[in-house]
Amino acid sequence: MVAAPPLARLLDALPAGAAPVRWFRAPGRVNLIGDHTDYNDGLALPLAIDRECVVAARPRTDGRVRARSLDADGTVDVAADGGDEPAAVTPGWGRYAAGVARALADRGRSAIGADLVLSSTVPAGSGLSSSAALTVGLALATCAVADFELAPLDLARACQAAEHLATGVPTGLLDQLASLGGIDGAALLVDFRELSLTPVVLPPACTVLVVHSGVARTLEGSAYADRRAACLAAAERLGLASLRDASAAAVADDPRARHVVTENGLVVDCVAALGRGDAPAAGDALVASHASLRDDYEVSTPELDRLVDLLVANGAFGARLTGAGFGGCVVALVPAGGEAEVATRTVERYRAATGLEPDAFPVRATAGAGELAGVGT
Repeated sequence: MVAAPPLARLLDALPAGAAPVRWFRAPGRVNLIGDHTDYNDGLALPLAIDRECVVAARPRTDGRVRARSLDADGTVDVAADGGDEPAAVTPGWGRYAAGVARALADRGRSAIGADLVLSSTVPAGSGLSSSAALTVGLALATCAVADFELAPLDLARACQAAEHLATGVPTGLLDQLASLGGIDGAALLVDFRELSLTPVVLPPACTVLVVHSGVARTLEGSAYADRRAACLAAAERLGLASLRDASAAAVADDPRARHVVTENGLVVDCVAALGRGDAPAAGDALVASHASLRDDYEVSTPELDRLVDLLVANGAFGARLTGAGFGGCVVALVPAGGEAEVATRTVERYRAATGLEPDAFPVRATAGAGELAGVGT
């Protein structure tokens, strides 16, 4: 069980004020299958996880948003009207707070200030959407102190825009939708053309295990934008609105586009397998997905490849990198009750082979982001 963020410490760090404190949580996510499909109108199967960002919030009267993280250095002070340039804010995590302020101001939020204190149990640089948990938590709190409300899809888009402003990386909408739309005990089949979410209950025969490779991932400076541009170019070359409409034959000679078509099919296969309780078949889909990400999309690393191989060799139904790649975590489906043994054997052998320090932990599907009720002020 992951320790919850320290609520008492959050409260102690919040500046005094007359208004009551409100509390918000936003989970990270693990993507079971379906990566680099979101910006191609495709399919994915994420689940919100029991690691989360918690934010304590109280309004201010001076038009400033002051945010403090208990996990990182520095306090961020930005204009509530979005006037500060997000990319110029320091420390680095504060760019997300500035991005949220601007994205919400662009959507009509009034320039009411806020004191925010936050802490997160989503490991940074892991591919588990620590940045989405941060932006969604900040956005929920910033909206609430101004009595401003957005529909869930509009809020997800605002958080996506905030991340674009903060990092300059043209990320898709997967992470924000998963954090906001999570369902306890179920993954979410996301159709990015329809922007629909369909619950997929995880069978009791399997547990979701995450293993951090010990290599931090960052999308800034990675080839993420190049991969996205290659997909857009492929769709244009084929005369299609997106690669969602491409046939396998049409992309047979284009490995980037081929991955997208293959991956969408594997999502369908995995959902069908989970629906009939066939954990081995679902695991096979994960392994095939990793091969496509490794060979066609070229976003894996030797460390991620080794972890996938070790997990399967040590009893997992299947495993794959999760998130954009370039480091971070792998996700595995393992037999329920066997996760500790699979994790221990994998970690020991990976550590001996690489000298890196991995971190393995089971996760469960949890409810999406929202306000915490019943927390004292």
